Amino acid sequence: MLKTTPLNQAHRDMNAKMVDFGGWDMPLHYGSQLDEHHQVRTDAGMFDVSHMLPIDIKGDNVRDFFRQLVANNVDKLKLPGKALYTCMLTPEAGVIDDLIIYFLSETWFRIVVNAGTAEKDTAWILAKRDELAPNLKITPRRDLAMIAIQGPNARAKVWQVIPGAQEATENLKLFQSTILNNFFIARTGYTGEDGFEIILPADEAAAFWKALHNAGVAPAGLGARDTLRLEAGMNLYGQDMNETTSPMTSGLSWTVDLKSERNFIGKQTLLDTPVTQQLVGLVLQDRGVLRSHQKVVATKDGNEYEGEITSGGFSPTINKSIALARLSSQITIDDEVDVLVRDKKLRAKVVKYPFVRNGNVLI
Repeated sequence: MLKTTPLNQAHRDMNAKMVDFGGWDMPLHYGSQLDEHHQVRTDAGMFDVSHMLPIDIKGDNVRDFFRQLVANNVDKLKLPGKALYTCMLTPEAGVIDDLIIYFLSETWFRIVVNAGTAEKDTAWILAKRDELAPNLKITPRRDLAMIAIQGPNARAKVWQVIPGAQEATENLKLFQSTILNNFFIARTGYTGEDGFEIILPADEAAAFWKALHNAGVAPAGLGARDTLRLEAGMNLYGQDMNETTSPMTSGLSWTVDLKSERNFIGKQTLLDTPVTQQLVGLVLQDRGVLRSHQKVVATKDGNEYEGEITSGGFSPTINKSIALARLSSQITIDDEVDVLVRDKKLRAKVVKYPFVRNGNVLI
């Protein structure tokens, strides 16, 4: 039986097309995936992301635990409410998951992990807690819901719905959060647009969703979420990285701190392993659509290199097909490559992603 979020009935009341998404009954779209995509780019849209899992980790030495658990350095988190994007790695430096860490106090950190890896992540964190910091209290929060409101008008519309929200959040910078009554409000997102991700009690989610809709925020499903995040050059776990790939070959080297003296899980492997691949953007020059797992062939200085598309699709904002691809580090921006689609070779140009950010085409 599929798992459901607290907003399941709300989606059905809005005539959403529901699909099985990793064991969760989730909305694919509410009529037009294309319209939902453009709504987020030009105004405001909202996504049910309650299938993702917040986990609260509390205790006297919680910061030191995270110094060892994740690849980025939590010592960057100095102000309460500040957030950090990072990865948990295996000892072999494979990506267990990518996640956001919120620093709430020296005895309370909150993380949000992906839905498809939630059980695996929780088991890993508990095992490492028992090994490194057995006094910590770890609490998965399935009693909470999570709604992302994204777009150039997203913050203003949230302010209409939550009393006192403008005063409490107007000065929040990106990757900062605050708590206002029952609302945990973070200025984060997965679309390349401004907005909030809001965590709130599950039994209040449906009323909040309806209030947002009444304020003019359009519901958006998994389809638009994927095209938006691809345009924004944001990784999807299980496609662009997993336990067999290093963050250094997945466009995530910026989330890895190798300079500090702390010895996090996977650090030694990263130090010992030369980086020979990279994640790059592709824009298709011919007619067709780029898809994940398509083979990419590049020729440079008389040598042929093979790679693979990790995420691909049609970009509604650019009106071209785009992709993220793992290629040799010898390939550079503006090089042309061939993508093998069935029996054809389609030309694509290597570009620096993100492709779109804050409504602007960057390529």
